[in-house]
Amino acid sequence: MTDVPRPSVLFMCVHNAGRPQMAAGCLRHPAGDRIDVRSAGSAPAEQLNPGVVKAMAELLG
Repeated sequence: MTDVPRPSVLFMCVHNAGRPQMAAGCLRHPAGDRIDVRSAGSAPAEQLNPGVVKAMAELLG
């Protein structure tokens, strides 16, 4: 039996401080280890948007 590679998904925007983090979290939560999920930015911010952190805590609690 051959091993099937896991799918890989990349969410990306300029700062990687909000939208890609939310998208990655929303996929990673139900997918577990079945999908490699990553987020990136072309000019990453130094920290996540605090509103995103709060929203994700409420959503995925």
